[in-house]
Amino acid sequence: MKKLITLSLFALALNLSAQDMGTIEFVSEELNGIFAKDAKVEKIVEGCQFTEGPLWIEKEQMLLFSDVPANTIYKWTGAGGKEEYLKPSGYTDSASRGGFMGSNGLYLTKDGELLICQHGDGRVAKMDAPITAPEENYVTVAGEYDGKRLNSPNDLVMSSKGDLYFTDPAYGFEGGLTDPKKELSFQGVYRMDKSGNVILQDDAIPQPNGLAIFPDKKTMIVASTDGPDKGWFLYDIDKNGDLKNKRVFYNVASERGMGGCDGLKIDKSGNVFATGPDGVWIFTKKGKLIGRIKFNRLSVANLAFTPDEKTMYITATNYVFRVNLK
Repeated sequence: MKKLITLSLFALALNLSAQDMGTIEFVSEELNGIFAKDAKVEKIVEGCQFTEGPLWIEKEQMLLFSDVPANTIYKWTGAGGKEEYLKPSGYTDSASRGGFMGSNGLYLTKDGELLICQHGDGRVAKMDAPITAPEENYVTVAGEYDGKRLNSPNDLVMSSKGDLYFTDPAYGFEGGLTDPKKELSFQGVYRMDKSGNVILQDDAIPQPNGLAIFPDKKTMIVASTDGPDKGWFLYDIDKNGDLKNKRVFYNVASERGMGGCDGLKIDKSGNVFATGPDGVWIFTKKGKLIGRIKFNRLSVANLAFTPDEKTMYITATNYVFRVNLK
């Protein structure tokens, strides 16, 4: 975490231009159906500490995103720019602490409720307030597994059947994997069923991160941030909602570049947009690399689409970017 914070300050000091930070690389002609050849990556937010968890709210025409070390959720609109939305967003205790303590992944339910992965509080929480009138009132959705406190939930997604899936790495601890406050001996991928039962799905990924469900509703992808399995895994979703038949989607352990495998999204055609070394990696649903959005000297953390998939928002180190799709 100290390394990432140092990286954030370094990038801020560089005052990099948008051209330096985002270039679309067409690896395959198949990317022509997604981006125009002259598509540009536009910087819309700067001056944050480490941006994460972008979420587009269509009804309000606003983007929400986390600044994890700042313990803040910001909103961005075309008219108002960046404004504070919710603070504290992920750590609500009165004891002073540092590190990646704030919110990370954000999710809006069909009922309009904002779910928040809270690093510092070690839980998935619901904001107990309307999306248009945010308040620092939180209700725990998932906070324990097997009687032990979760690590620091990172990203989340809900199935059409109402199962909540989330990853739980150790990035929210000041001391990382060896922090004395860490109660679980592993970092897990979980499913919470509609009855509120938290069910472990995988405890073998060193630091699980972003996750998404394919349009077929039968397959899930989960990011592994670093180490020899750095890349992405696929799972079948069985009739009960559990993840089975784990297999490699794409491995980037040999790649050298800024950032690990973090957040990801899947479009309606099944194309995977996954943050990884030096930017966003774009695959077909069969795992063929067709393009990348390359960023120089930035750690790209996550991304979000608008519902029509005409606009993508990308969080990277101190910044938020926007790029138009076809």
